[in-house]
Amino acid sequence: MLKNVIITGVGGQGNVLASQILGRASVRAGLKVTIGETFGLSQRGGSVMSHIRISDKKNYGPLIPPNMADIILGLEPLETIRIAPEFGSDRCVYIVNSRPIYPLNAIAGEMEYPNTSWIRDVLSSSGGRLYWLDATQHAVELGGPIMLNMVMLGALCSIGGFAVNEEEIRGVIQDIFPETKLKANYSALEMGKRLIKEYAN
Repeated sequence: MLKNVIITGVGGQGNVLASQILGRASVRAGLKVTIGETFGLSQRGGSVMSHIRISDKKNYGPLIPPNMADIILGLEPLETIRIAPEFGSDRCVYIVNSRPIYPLNAIAGEMEYPNTSWIRDVLSSSGGRLYWLDATQHAVELGGPIMLNMVMLGALCSIGGFAVNEEEIRGVIQDIFPETKLKANYSALEMGKRLIKEYAN
């Protein structure tokens, strides 16, 4: 068993924390995991991509080979479509937060941010399975955009056949967060799970 997962987004969305939680949850599940991360020029607002390789047999290299991602977890739509040609395939599952974060050059009018409907259509036509989730809105309702990564992790571990389940994610959260933060993070996981179920129906 080998699951190649990419978490992609922009700085400030909690991408790195999400990859660390997923990695620790994989270890809890008795699996082997390797994580590789790449960062854009800006810590906040720049591109961030984490490669998580989960196996029950051996440790693999930290970077996923081209077109070998099983799941792409996109915290931001443009960042997702940007990496899809290189790492996606017709068997890749895309779990994408639909809310864009406009880069500075788009705000300044130097580039045009693609229409999110176009991004959705392109990913839908890739041949893989697409879950297009309004995760930011629900994260805000749960306490703020900072909860987005937990909503998306909840969605990820709800995909059928995924290597790590919600209980293992919860165990890691309990280890790293103070008790005052647990309820909100658990609620965010549940929300992600619910969004996947609603989308499937």
